Amino acid sequence: MHALQLTDADWLGIEREYCARSLVHFAQRAWAVLEPAHKYIHGWHMDAIAEHLEAITAGQITRLLINIPPGTMKSMSCAVFWPAWEWGPKGMPSMRFIGASHEEGLAIRDSVKMRRLVQSDWYQRLWPTKMAGDQNAKKYFENASTGWRQACPVGSMTGRRGDRVLWDDPHSVEGAHSEAELAEANRVFRETLPTRLNEPERSAIIIVMQRLHEKDVSGLILAEQLGYDHLCLPMEYEGARKPTSIGFVDPRREDGELLFPARFPRAVVERDKRTMGAYATAGQYQQRPSPKKGGEFEADKIEIVDAIPAGAIRWARGWDLAATEGAGDYTAGPKLGALPDGRYIVAHVVREQYGTTKRDALIKNTAAADGMGRCKQSLPQDPGQAGKSQIKALVAMLAGHHVVHSTETGDKVVRARGFASQVNAGNVLMLRGPWNTAFTDELQTFPNGANDDQVDGASRAFDALLGKRGGVFT
Repeated sequence: MHALQLTDADWLGIEREYCARSLVHFAQRAWAVLEPAHKYIHGWHMDAIAEHLEAITAGQITRLLINIPPGTMKSMSCAVFWPAWEWGPKGMPSMRFIGASHEEGLAIRDSVKMRRLVQSDWYQRLWPTKMAGDQNAKKYFENASTGWRQACPVGSMTGRRGDRVLWDDPHSVEGAHSEAELAEANRVFRETLPTRLNEPERSAIIIVMQRLHEKDVSGLILAEQLGYDHLCLPMEYEGARKPTSIGFVDPRREDGELLFPARFPRAVVERDKRTMGAYATAGQYQQRPSPKKGGEFEADKIEIVDAIPAGAIRWARGWDLAATEGAGDYTAGPKLGALPDGRYIVAHVVREQYGTTKRDALIKNTAAADGMGRCKQSLPQDPGQAGKSQIKALVAMLAGHHVVHSTETGDKVVRARGFASQVNAGNVLMLRGPWNTAFTDELQTFPNGANDDQVDGASRAFDALLGKRGGVFT
């Protein structure tokens, strides 16, 4: 018997087959090319990401949303290894990739890494890939098989169309606190992203990000059920989720079980949670945009009662105004009472999506139900002459009622903290009613929730009880 003799060509063939069979196999080999000074650390989440990207390659998935904490190799997996894997091991060099991020520099970073990998001696020996000499820059490079890779910021996706469009972190942590930046990213997602596909039926869109706000791109996708496979991998396990279309379910079974303990052991996770605080932990680690037990408001400390306690009570209803019929923001008017023992009660909340005429009728009828002179009505005043005219008309409409008004100044979180401090101290009751759940849900997610109208109104009512916010029209 002669020992099996393998030639260099045989070994190369084995390596090609090994990498072609699994994106994870390829990533483990390619890691040493890009990060020779750092040891590759594997976690099962890498298998989960790879399986879903492989399903895109196989044509099983065309829309994929991945929510996963930072530091878990999401960018390397999706934006570097996977496109290089399709070009080489999978024999798909004509694939065209658009890689976008909230910051152009991050998109360029991953583009450069992919180009460096493809041009490496290791890759070229296994999958010779000739690059187009006149189109080989860090923002855009082509190969000789008409495949290319483009890097761009989320807001500048114009010109080319790709077979794979990847958004890696469409929002920055800072930008997620800006209503304007959230709205702009969502606008681009709706209006621009669908037009950047080569083949609308077969081309793929991949969104990979940490959750930062209920109104972020992930929130839009999930709220409107836009047909994306959702791979959600929180740092700490919080229970089973619906399987993805390829049958994946989180393998963890115990609450609190860690995602990637080889890199993020318990001591590190707890240390970082203390630094990050409740909101950052909820979004960036747990992939839900608000703390499970509340952030600014610990809504579970509100006691629900079936009757208003006896005694003299001072009442105020705070209003937050909108003027869009059937959509958008709400007009909300929570009614708060100051109890003789120093506690407070939320006795009623009205909340409707009305146009101006129906909104004004709602305010008038609610104030009448509260009783003439028995409940202070606190109204916000928009800046400028239009705001002055509006508030004058509203106060005239409420003639005989105790009305106060003020412009909103400063951060809404700061404005809400007086009321929040009483909620969190267990000093707030709530009269049982059909509006309870919507009210406490909004408290729970504030300020990252999709709406904050009830919080704004309740904060205004609380301040009115304390004699803050507003002068009286006479």
